[in-house]
Amino acid sequence: MSDQPKIVLFQGDSITDGGRPRDKEGLGSSYPHLIAARISADLAASAPHFINRGISGNRVSDMSARWNEDAYALSPDLISILIGVNDAWRTVRQLPEGVQDRVARMYDALLAEIREVPPATRLVLMEPFVLKTEETEPNWEVWQDIMPRYQQTVRELAERYQATFVPLQQLLNEACWRSEASFWLYDGVHPTAAGHQLIADQWLNVIKQSEAVAWFEA
Repeated sequence: MSDQPKIVLFQGDSITDGGRPRDKEGLGSSYPHLIAARISADLAASAPHFINRGISGNRVSDMSARWNEDAYALSPDLISILIGVNDAWRTVRQLPEGVQDRVARMYDALLAEIREVPPATRLVLMEPFVLKTEETEPNWEVWQDIMPRYQQTVRELAERYQATFVPLQQLLNEACWRSEASFWLYDGVHPTAAGHQLIADQWLNVIKQSEAVAWFEA
């Protein structure tokens, strides 16, 4: 077992942010908290350290702009990223920030830099998602045009940069067989408590089936 505890960094937007405190270290009430709770309880002897730097409203470009202070400076051993819905939202709403779709280009550049600067850092890329609710229904055709493209981009980037890919859209689609979409994502985008638990469980299940599980236990 390593003498140094592993550092796991969660990055993203409001879905990751989860209302985390800014005046002190805290994980908020989103899926990172649930993941950290499970792993910490299971691997208490190795005392892994979890950090949440998700920021509500962030796009890929916003996250990239703060990468020095919110990623490299923290020296994480593993970085988990969930991003993309705000890029899509700005395009759906026809806002100026959404005129040029920069997701694929900016995400690719960010991951390339990660592989160059701390090349041993493990990567987990989470699939962005959306469900049809009262809030997303008026522009559903636009959402359905954008999100599958973003999902394919993230899947391809995970393969290109040897990252663990966490699929989420199909998981949420199937969850809607048990309860309506808003039970999982109250506005079609932001998870409820049940939605966050579903996402956390999926993250843990994927990690347990990947080579990363041995890394956590090393």
